[in-house]
Amino acid sequence: MQALWMVLAAFFFATMGVCIKFASEAFNAAEMVFYRGIIGILFMALLARSQKVALSTRYPGMHAWRSAIGVTSMMAWFYAISKLPLATAMTLNYMSSVWIAAFLVGGAMLTWRPGRDNTAPPMQISLVLTVLAGFAGVVMMLRPSLNPSEIFGGLIGLLSGMSSAFAYMQVMALSRMGEPETRTVFYFAVGSTIAGAIGMVITGLSPWDWNAAVWLVPIGVLAALGQLSMTRAYSLVRSKGEMLVVANLQYSGIVFAGIYSTVVFSDDIPLIGWIGMAIIITSGIVATLLRARAAPDAPAEEH
Repeated sequence: MQALWMVLAAFFFATMGVCIKFASEAFNAAEMVFYRGIIGILFMALLARSQKVALSTRYPGMHAWRSAIGVTSMMAWFYAISKLPLATAMTLNYMSSVWIAAFLVGGAMLTWRPGRDNTAPPMQISLVLTVLAGFAGVVMMLRPSLNPSEIFGGLIGLLSGMSSAFAYMQVMALSRMGEPETRTVFYFAVGSTIAGAIGMVITGLSPWDWNAAVWLVPIGVLAALGQLSMTRAYSLVRSKGEMLVVANLQYSGIVFAGIYSTVVFSDDIPLIGWIGMAIIITSGIVATLLRARAAPDAPAEEH
């Protein structure tokens, strides 16, 4: 059942991407983040009440920092979805595991001090190969599938994955301090609402279009359902092996996004682009396995 819950979560997140794509025709990223945040606050408050989880926290600064990074990732992801094929934007956002591996490699390099015997820096070759494979997949996916007008959207999509990795590391820190995931997600929704409101003040309100507005509510609802399904999946895990299976099934979201891209939006992605996506999925799975070995109690990633 835990595997089915994770696949369902991936389906919800991919379907949310479809709603974002349609809503972006009339609303900017700040507006969509605001409406998703409002619905998220209501949903997570009800969930916290049903779970008897208090929403007060001793770490407001850490929640604020996590929200700032998470909102940056979300806005970048929403923008990328509006400019790129859905499958491409989803894949770039799911690069967070590869980015985390890249940070581990970079951290090892920065903290290494040559000894008297001039030993090599303490890096795992598996991590290095995972990072190289992931970024090779990015090159294969972006170069053939983007025209010059979409290059900026591709860069923003890469930013969404990188900042998502930073946000995930902050979630790990909060989890180690004993903060429940429900509380963390609630404050992220609060931060999303505040950041979206500030963005709306800066960019102004888009003219109201009911044809596009009908997609705003599903964005928030599907995000909440996806998070709930993911939490349910991890709550049913009984062993490390089950945890690894569940964690890697999140990449089924890219498969769903690929189906939506071809069926709903008729996106033309060449074969080498699909191969690039497959390489990124593989490197993301390997990075997840390596991360689980280093941090077996790490919380779930969010999308």
